[in-house]
Amino acid sequence: MKNFDPQSLMSQAKRMKDDLARIQRELKERMVEGVAGGGLVSVVANGAQEIQAIRIKPEAVDPKDVEMLEDLVTVAVKAALEKAKKLENEETAKVTGGMAGLGGLGM
Repeated sequence: MKNFDPQSLMSQAKRMKDDLARIQRELKERMVEGVAGGGLVSVVANGAQEIQAIRIKPEAVDPKDVEMLEDLVTVAVKAALEKAKKLENEETAKVTGGMAGLGGLGM
């Protein structure tokens, strides 16, 4: 059995913290898109789950049916945020080895 090396453990923890911080910065630059209504509404979010753009095609705008447009926007936002969360989880798992919850520690 190996001897416990607290210095090595601290070094590994610092490296992991630095890697997670780098990933968080990089995720802000990576974009995903959620689409609804066959492309009538699209929402772009970054990997940090921040909405960057909402695009609505003119044919999606019907003053008599605003509720439909609201639903399409909601669906597209949810899809974009789900993709962003998946991207974040995948990238964080590369550093943490899949250890649950480490990405959300605010490192």
